[in-house]
Formats: sequence, structure tokens, C-alpha cells
Amino acid sequence: MLTQETKRKIDSARNILVGKVPDPKAQVEQITTALIYKFMDDMDKEAIELGGKARFFTKGFEKYAWTKLLDQKLGGHERLELYGEAVAKMSQNPHIPQLFRDIFKDAFLPYRSPETLTLFLKEINGFTYDHSEDLGNAFEYLLSILGSQGDAGQFRTPRHIIDFIAEVVDPKKGDKILDPACGTAGFLISAYKHILKQQKDKPLTPDEKEKLMNNLVGYDISPDMVKLSKVNMYLHGFAEPKIFEYDTLSSDEKWDEMYDVIMANPPFMTPTGGIKPHKRFSVQANKAEVLFVDYMLEHLGINGRGGVIVPEGVVFNTQSSFRSLRTKLVKDNWLWAVISLPSGVFNPYADNKTNILFFDKEISKKSDSVYFIDIQNDGYDLGLQRKEFEKNDLPLCVELLDEIKKSILGSYKLAHKTNLVFHIVKKESILLSKQSKLLANEYLKNHNAENDDFVKLSKVLSFYNEKPISLVDEKEYKVLGVRSHGKGCFISKVVKGKELKKTLKYRPVKNDSLFWCKVDTKSGGFGLITKDYSDCVVTSNMATAKLNTDLILPKFLNLVISSGDFESIVANASSGSTNRKYLTPPDLLEKIYIPLPSISEQIKIVKKYDEVEKLRNNLNKEDVLLRNTILDLWR
Repeated sequence: MLTQETKRKIDSARNILVGKVPDPKAQVEQITTALIYKFMDDMDKEAIELGGKARFFTKGFEKYAWTKLLDQKLGGHERLELYGEAVAKMSQNPHIPQLFRDIFKDAFLPYRSPETLTLFLKEINGFTYDHSEDLGNAFEYLLSILGSQGDAGQFRTPRHIIDFIAEVVDPKKGDKILDPACGTAGFLISAYKHILKQQKDKPLTPDEKEKLMNNLVGYDISPDMVKLSKVNMYLHGFAEPKIFEYDTLSSDEKWDEMYDVIMANPPFMTPTGGIKPHKRFSVQANKAEVLFVDYMLEHLGINGRGGVIVPEGVVFNTQSSFRSLRTKLVKDNWLWAVISLPSGVFNPYADNKTNILFFDKEISKKSDSVYFIDIQNDGYDLGLQRKEFEKNDLPLCVELLDEIKKSILGSYKLAHKTNLVFHIVKKESILLSKQSKLLANEYLKNHNAENDDFVKLSKVLSFYNEKPISLVDEKEYKVLGVRSHGKGCFISKVVKGKELKKTLKYRPVKNDSLFWCKVDTKSGGFGLITKDYSDCVVTSNMATAKLNTDLILPKFLNLVISSGDFESIVANASSGSTNRKYLTPPDLLEKIYIPLPSISEQIKIVKKYDEVEKLRNNLNKEDVLLRNTILDLWR
């Protein structure tokens, strides 16, 4: 487990280096070298304490032992010369593993400050490890500062997203597992930990553990990433990590190797001129994201399964290669679930909108549908700092996907009850559509043709646009605003009539009206104007539509617009940029369908909702009382 003290030491080591070594990648290399150096010395000390001999700093390399470096009798310049010499010569040490020799190959000290080196080595000296797993956790935290290799479209995958994918894919101890763009080996280590967790009641035998370690394989085109991923795996107990420097898309020497599980977050960006792949791909393309997904499908076995993070283009780009890939995913029974992630998952390095595609040949062959789930919250806010907070849809998503698997395999009846935005789309619908887009709402719009269950909003709402207020008076008017995510309206400010006259942009509203911001529909900002707000005004940016209360109850419509489904459908129907969406009143009323049960059924639904809300409020009050009672006991 990564402790706060270990985090503090890593951060402190970086802060010491930053003045002399400003490049984050170079900082990682310097700290990696020092941690491995110190770790070897710790293992030598442990061997001697147990009655054995030093393994690493021996036969001519004793003078470079970490303990000698930290000798207080050593002057600053002497320490600088000794450490620089040791780092340069360590790759020639025949007594250390080949992996460690690779790490020290071409290593050097990029600064000549004795004071900086002394402070740095003292900070590293504070690291003590009972097991390499502890060092592995510290190293993974260190790797998080790399963040991105943005010029290659590579972004380090957040640990909680990796673990989520591993939990859904559910690798087993006998599986051969591949990451074809492994970066720092996060997916491989997560798969390994997931399997060990599965086996906690029946731990793996030494032979099983050795076989598992040999079954975890990674490729990466970058020699630096290969080196870092090998270190990461070694520090998690892998004596000989199976990580290879390999161009997955242009080389075909490993093409005939097959795997049971493949998980990846491959590079999004394609270099100018495109990729020049070999001829064995089934989808003809020169886009990296298309080729990586195709590679995964081509290298999964008969009951293979996997998970891959893809950019939005894979989901809806209309170019022929993207369409061909989507058709293959659905037609050949690979794809079974599409998970939409929030736009800020890769902050602060990128705000790319991404999705996770889950493959499972066995499940997909037995299902006639693809399951779409929209993740609104992943346990962290979507700001640049990605601070942890309480809202997290991922555990619910794991539970729902597990229920879906069981229902498809015949051992469970899917209840369809979840707080997540969740849709089921027939494969036939996707294949019959012209573009085969992997967007649930594309098919909801097609299949929600007006019937007894769904109607256009225009059937229950009529757009109106009252004339701006032009009276010059002292009367105060309350200006309505609308909260995001269906949380309704509020009074944003109060202005006098004579101020309204100046701008002519404020309009009165009618009771029982829906209103929304025409120029920003991305965040689900819809509100219902009830009698409490009937004397208010709205700005010209707001659109208003009157309810037909003979067909729909205001309270029922309020439940509809505050649902995640409504927000998602409106967002997909809107136009504009990633950051701002807009939807004109006619488009909203004609493009969006909503469920419309009978008035008597609406009354029942609203009544049931009110009962639940009352119960929730009572429980909240009891919770507050209990907390206060406990606090009183402490006073």
C-alpha cells in the first residue's frame, strides 16, 4: 500500500531536483536510478544479516555501495565524483540482474552540484522496504508525474480506470494476457493483482505464480517506456518481465501469437502521413486507434475478452475505416458493452472524451444486443487537479455489467434497475444503420418513434417567446436562472423595471413552463416554472415552452428532465463544441422523445416519488440527530 509518507518523500526528492533537472522525464530517470541503487544495497545488507554474502556490491564494486556514498567523512565534491562514477559503471557490474544493467546503461548525473546531490541522496536514503511490492507502489506513484507523452497521443491511464477495466474483464490465473501498448505496465500489474485477489482463499502455488508471470506480456514502441515498465514489473515481484520493444502496428514478427485477454489504452494520435501498417490487418486503415483495436480482435483467442480505451472517433467517425471497424466489432460478435467516460478523466494532461469498449466472444455470441452505460462521475472531480470526491459510478457499473453477464449466460434475470444512464441497443439496429455508430442515442431516436410509450416533446410543449419588458417603473423583477444536471430553477438576481428597459433582453414567463439555456445544453440545465416563479423574468438566452397539462403533469415532467437519460439524450442531440452545446427550441421539441404514460399512471409515479423523498428527508433528519448526539457525548 502506498503511504502518505512515501508520497511525501517522492515529492520531496522531485522538489530537490527540479532546480537542476526541470524535465519531468529526467527527474523520473534520476529517482529511478537512485531507488534501484538503494534497493540493491538494502538487499545486500539483508543477505549479510541473514548470514550470507553481498550479491550486488562485490568483487570490485564494494566501493560503490550506498553506505559508502552516505559516509559523513566524504566531502561533497568527493561524493559527487563517486556517485557519478558509480552510475556510469554500474551497467558493467556482472553481479546485478540484466534488467538493472539495462537501467544503468547510458545513465549519467546531469548536474554538478554537491549540495543538490547530498540532499537528494539523503532523501532517497529515507526509503526502506520490507518487500519489493512496497518499492513498486512508490515507483508507480513516481510514474504518475510523467502524465503524458502528448506529442504521441499517449496519456497515462489513471489507476482507478485501469483497475475498473481489469475488474470487468476479470482475467484468470490460466489466461495469457497482453497489453500491446503497455507504457508503464499498469494494465499488466492490475491484472496480476486482480488474479492474486481472486486467489486469496487459495493462494497460487510457486509453479502457478511462475506460469502467471510468464503469461503477462507487454509491447511498447518506446525504449524508455520498455525500461520503465520492466522496472515497474520487477519491483512488483517479476524476476524476468516479459516486456518487449516492438512496433505493434508496423512489425508482424509476433503476429501469430494469440492471447486470452488483451487490455490497453493505446496512443490516440496518428503521425502526419498516417501509420504504415503491414498487410495482415483485416481493417484497412492508417489511423492508430483503428489499427490498435483491430489488432486486439485479431489476437484474441476463440473465447477471448478484453477492454480498450478509445477516443470518440472510434465511436462515431464516419470515415470508411472507422465504419468497417465498428461493423466488425458488432457483426463478428466481439463487442458487448460500451462505457462512456467523463471528458475530464485524463486531466490535467488532456480533456479528450473517451469510451471503453469491452469484448467477450462468449458473452457477445449469446447476446443480440450491445449495452451502453454513461459514467457521470468516476470518484474524482473533473477539474485540472482531479481531487477525490464522493460521487463514483464505477462500482455501480461493475455490478451492473456483472448482472448483464449473468443474465446473458442464463443464470440471472436482469432487473434493469439502476441509477446509471443505461441503454440496450439491438445489434441488428446498429448493423442496419448507415454508419453503425456506437452511440445509444442514435438508436433511441430511431426507435422512439411516437407511440403509446414515447412522444415528441412538441406533443406536450409549445414554444413561446413573450415580448421584452419595456415599462420604465420601480417595480422589482426576479430573474430566473437554471441549475445544471436537472436540478431546477432559482432566482439569480432582482432588477428594477427601468433597468430592464435599457437592455430589452428580459422577457416574462408563464406558469407551468419548461425553460432552458439555448446556448449551453451540455450540462443538463433545464428548469420547470411553477406558480412560485410565475411572476419572474428570463434573459433572451433562455427558451421557454408551455406545458399541455391535460397530457402531462408538471411534476412528472420535472422527474423526466432531472433524469440522467434526459440530460444525455439532449447533449447528444445538441450541436457545438466539446465545451459548449446549443439546441434551438424547434429542434428540442422535435428531436427529443420522452416517455408519456397515462395521467393516472403519472399520478402514481409522482406519488411514489414523493413518498420516497419524504422517507429520505426523514432519514437525513435522523442521521443529523444521531451525529449531533454523538458529538454531544464528546463535549
